[in-house]
Amino acid sequence: MIIDRTKKRSPREAFGKALVDIGKVNENVVALDADLSASTQTKLFAKEYPNRFFDVGIAEQDLIDTAAGLSATGKIPFAATFAVFATGRTYDQIRNTVCYSNFNVKIIGTHGGVTVGEDGATHQALEDIALMSNLPNMHVIVPADYAETYAAVKYAAEHYGPYYIRVARASLPDVFEHGIEISPRGKYIKEGSDITIITNGETLQECIDATEELKNWGIDAELIHMPFVKPFDKETVINSASKTKLVVTVENHSVKGGLGSAVCETLSEEYPTRVLRIGVNDQFGMSGTANELMKHFGLNKEGIVKKIVEIKK
Repeated sequence: MIIDRTKKRSPREAFGKALVDIGKVNENVVALDADLSASTQTKLFAKEYPNRFFDVGIAEQDLIDTAAGLSATGKIPFAATFAVFATGRTYDQIRNTVCYSNFNVKIIGTHGGVTVGEDGATHQALEDIALMSNLPNMHVIVPADYAETYAAVKYAAEHYGPYYIRVARASLPDVFEHGIEISPRGKYIKEGSDITIITNGETLQECIDATEELKNWGIDAELIHMPFVKPFDKETVINSASKTKLVVTVENHSVKGGLGSAVCETLSEEYPTRVLRIGVNDQFGMSGTANELMKHFGLNKEGIVKKIVEIKK
């Protein structure tokens, strides 16, 4: 693991680069977009393989059904658009065509969570992970930086079945080295004894800083990164909770139906433990800069530390 705060890279570019690279070695890989190729970075694939790229226009339902059709012919389609459109406008198609038939379709939702910023509540997907996690056969990955996004795309291409990968809009500091392997197992970022923090995606960066700040409060926090929300690594969660007896989840998503819910379901059934969920509390987002909104919803380092100190009093 590395931390380089001076170097930030775009996870969307990692997706585009990974798509090009896997396309070089597997001619069955194709890409689809819904008139947002510059934002999602599928434009990189379109430039290299124009005959394997399909822009369906502003027609997200067609995006998914076309991807499903391509999958039925043996192709490995990656269908990309903003997360709010990829999961909301297309839910029926994903449920009844892709997941019911267990087609080999990879859905990339970019611009998820409140960090979409000034585009406001209509474009801030806060329920996408919940929607996708509840579908049979679907796999859900929320990578944390450039290297892990690249690894997630490669993993999805190599494993059969429907996948939803949420890709952050903002450029993020590097946490992992290029070439990192990704799997459904959780990653221990830091071991601790007083509290367990479980997170994924963009909030991993904030949680790393929070664990350092918590030392000043005499709190030794264990930090676990869970890029896979489904399938979910119950064993790692239970092992850590049995040691610290207190768990906090942090996610750039609604506290309902996402990472926090997966943790609560696991612990309520296997090892009852107190859990504090930090996220967006059953409300829509709002317009503002990404930093302003992370602060408003308590998802930045300061907000995380404040809530953990309060619960530990």
